[in-house]
Amino acid sequence: MHQPATPHAHDPYVRVRGAREHNLRGVDVDIPRDALTVFTGVSGSGKSSLAFGTLFAEAQRRYFESVAPYARRLIHQIGAPKVDSVTGLPPAVSLEQRRSSPGSRSSVGTVTTLSNSLRMLYSRAGSYPPGAERLDSDSFSPNTAAGACPSCHGLGRVHRTSEELLVPDAGLSIRQGAIAAWPGAWQGKNLRDILEALGHDVDAPWRELAAADREWILFTEEQPVVTVHPVRDADRIQRPYQGTYMSAHRYVMRTFSDSKSLTLRARAEKFLTDAPCSVCEGRRLRPEALAVTFAGRTIAETSALALTELDGVLATARGGGEASRVLTEDLRSRIGPVTELGLGYLSLDRAAPTLSAGELQRLRLATQLRSGLFGVVYVLDEPSAGLHPADTEALLGVLDRLKEAGNTVFVVEHDLSVVRHADWLVDVGPLAGEHGGRVLHSGPPQALAAVADSATAPYLFGVRRPDEWRSGAARKATGSVRLSGVDRHNLRDVAAEFPLGVFTAVTGVSGSGKSTLVGQVLAREVHERLAEPEFPVRRLVEVDQKPIGRTPRSNLATYTGLFDVVRRLFTAAPESKARGWKAGRFSFNVPGGRCESCQGEGFVSVELLFLPSTYAPCPECAGARYNSETLEVRYSGLNIAEVLALTVESAASFFAGVPAAARSLGALSDIGLGYLRLGQPATELSGGEAQRIKLATELQRVRRDHTLYLLDEPTTGLHPADVTVLLRQLHGLVDAGHSVVVVEHDMAVVAGADWVIDLGPGGGADGGRVVAAGTPAEVARATGSRTATYLARALAAVR
Repeated sequence: MHQPATPHAHDPYVRVRGAREHNLRGVDVDIPRDALTVFTGVSGSGKSSLAFGTLFAEAQRRYFESVAPYARRLIHQIGAPKVDSVTGLPPAVSLEQRRSSPGSRSSVGTVTTLSNSLRMLYSRAGSYPPGAERLDSDSFSPNTAAGACPSCHGLGRVHRTSEELLVPDAGLSIRQGAIAAWPGAWQGKNLRDILEALGHDVDAPWRELAAADREWILFTEEQPVVTVHPVRDADRIQRPYQGTYMSAHRYVMRTFSDSKSLTLRARAEKFLTDAPCSVCEGRRLRPEALAVTFAGRTIAETSALALTELDGVLATARGGGEASRVLTEDLRSRIGPVTELGLGYLSLDRAAPTLSAGELQRLRLATQLRSGLFGVVYVLDEPSAGLHPADTEALLGVLDRLKEAGNTVFVVEHDLSVVRHADWLVDVGPLAGEHGGRVLHSGPPQALAAVADSATAPYLFGVRRPDEWRSGAARKATGSVRLSGVDRHNLRDVAAEFPLGVFTAVTGVSGSGKSTLVGQVLAREVHERLAEPEFPVRRLVEVDQKPIGRTPRSNLATYTGLFDVVRRLFTAAPESKARGWKAGRFSFNVPGGRCESCQGEGFVSVELLFLPSTYAPCPECAGARYNSETLEVRYSGLNIAEVLALTVESAASFFAGVPAAARSLGALSDIGLGYLRLGQPATELSGGEAQRIKLATELQRVRRDHTLYLLDEPTTGLHPADVTVLLRQLHGLVDAGHSVVVVEHDMAVVAGADWVIDLGPGGGADGGRVVAAGTPAEVARATGSRTATYLARALAAVR
């Protein structure tokens, strides 16, 4: 890469020239250092390509230039960006909303490193039983051999199975499939034939077998090898073979713990119970560690406290000498930034996989506040995601402190309160995908008002009404679903009523219990009552932000079913018929039509000895994923790879004459996803994009039965212009006679709702109550609600 010298020794700007990452069109932009800069633009406009794909990627590339080649291979690298030059760029720290989940042993304590300090506190200043030997800090960790309970290996829970789970119908014989936990197809038949060869009766009902035989068949750890003589089919001869027996219990446990297939693991899990470990009672540690206390609590009890409670315990702790004083002060100084960012309701033992992407990012941000770094660039990805407006105000204070410590802060953000707070604004657009990729404005936020093409300006300066998706007066409920006596997580004896036939918003600060009430309790209640003839809801649709697939082989076209339509069209082409090809020929997931050099991936891993492995387009198919013969078949002038490269918008006109494809593409366009490519891997999609794809997939189905739609923060990751598009669709569902319930922090969305249920008043133990319920205007006047003030402002903006 060509890198000219910095124009001036003390140039106060980061200068980008010729950025071409993704849809960026040779972008030139100058951004001040030591300032808070916000990157805005509609979804898919190119703002993340500039902030993360170009600026952070270039900072990381330069850092790796200084690292020994052997060390580089140990660190994940994101590759060199497509840019002519970047000057004046300091080292960078990226805080993204990672889409991959942390491991099951990861927790709030490990993410923030608070657990390290707490273990040291117990080791050095804990109260030990008389005569007990002092333990080192590793002995207080469930993730080390020294500390983990030997029975559950530090997980706190054990998986067990039983005869009732493995054999749900004891009236069936083994030949009829009594052992439901066994694998299907040939493997299950093989195990049955082995049992028959061992002398067991496979035709008697399971309950008539001797208890000792049933126990051995299901639970033995033995793996006898016998000669199996298969029953001969009329059309083929099967030779005898040596078969190895595996009990149902052994098969289930091995599949659950070792299988790479999510489907097989999920099936195995159905035959297991998950219960607290009987040895450590779920506390994950050895008895020696659990015998040590601090302030009267074991480390397991202390780790279960909400961070706000833990801070109070540490503030009043007495004794322990100088070690105790130093370690408690260190812990409290680390807890402070976490609670400041609205996460005081979390406990140290809260498993990281149960946290939202926004919570994880803010935990890492809180840890950075304590790092004392200065002179670096922090690049943040929508830090306000999942934040109540009250918590967003605290976030702004944290960003200011990072800047005041001598750092440069780059934030990709849609929240208008964060945008208004910026020192500098980079607006990218004007639209998404091929209609975006240009910097429309780089300067003070106020100057954006003069930029006619900006999709951000009308919302930032109040020209566009934030409730423009609403049509007509507030709707009246046609019925309701009542919940009472709800006890789950921090919800204690909660009663709530959800009206039907209207748009309902559930609000409250982070950790107040919103997702628990809607995503777990309401969803379960409705699901259980769908079979009742008099129940007014006939269908339940939950639209979450979980990925639509976990590998690059899953994409927009495969998830929506559009790929099936496309493959049928190619199968019907004259060239395909002449060659006798079926639909499987046009799948890149199975042998036949795919490129075998890359097995349909489109890229290959390149081993570089002491450098890290890197990915490059497959030299055989150049990234097309198919072999040359398959690519010879064309539909309306395009081959299958070229069709997958189309955007939804382009494909809509290309397939205008194909009703099955047009309906699916129309739903995706209507919800604002016209910029996505049909073959875009699921791993490249944000949680918000995944949620909207699921919603579009649902919208393309014409349903007349009363449906209840549950959505968890559907506006996450959306520009106000995209919110308008999404809300028009959701309100359209209500106008068509359905019900919509959203968990939401965007007060413009809440202001346009028919009904609001506000939880709180705080998070964790301070939350879990219905603080107010009513129309937006009624909730805006509620006392004791942290939402009321912000909702009142939003209502004032639409009058």
